[in-house]
Amino acid sequence: MEYGGQMPGMPPQGMPGGPMGGPMPGNMGGPMGGGPPQGGYAPYGSYPGTFGAQPPAANDPMWGYFTAIAGQDGEIDAEELQRCLTQAGFTGSYSPFSLDTCRIMIAMLDRDFTGKMGFSEFKELFSALNGWKQNFMMFDQDRSGTVEPHEMTQAISAMGYRISPQALNAILKRYNKGGRIFFDDYVACCVKLRALTDNFRRRDVMQQGSVTFQYDDFILCTMAI
Repeated sequence: MEYGGQMPGMPPQGMPGGPMGGPMPGNMGGPMGGGPPQGGYAPYGSYPGTFGAQPPAANDPMWGYFTAIAGQDGEIDAEELQRCLTQAGFTGSYSPFSLDTCRIMIAMLDRDFTGKMGFSEFKELFSALNGWKQNFMMFDQDRSGTVEPHEMTQAISAMGYRISPQALNAILKRYNKGGRIFFDDYVACCVKLRALTDNFRRRDVMQQGSVTFQYDDFILCTMAI
């Protein structure tokens, strides 16, 4: 696997005090990563920077949302996350997130493999979700809750990924239903792209675009998402 130039990381965004389905501040609603570099896809495999999480503030309005659903251990699992996102109306007119999508949302940030997330990961997830939602809405002009395959390709490029046509074709076949990509599947695709890319980057310590996996490590990286 190879990748090209590195896209600058996206800044973490603060969360609003109002309902979580409302607009959020910051510049995450715009195209993420800008347009493709000169020469189109080449070289394949360029990936964007990761989202950073800021230390929680004592008066952070997101704390109330988190504590309302967190268990006694101070963390939330996939079912609690699904309930939070649904009750908060985050998806708006789009269909609510499936439990499977909520599971991989948690897996994306579950670096200690507990199957749950704490407050900092909760905030990090919402920053990422807001960016993905705004990106999706840029292409879903008729608010049908779906985008076409070519729009999905443009969305992936806007997020800074530079992957081959073969890989893009595989992604489109995996996540389309009846020739269109629904919001839930779009987010699931974004989560998996980010999580697998992060796993790859952590092992590509020399930034050479290639890594050697032991079988068990490969299974851990892929099956946990």
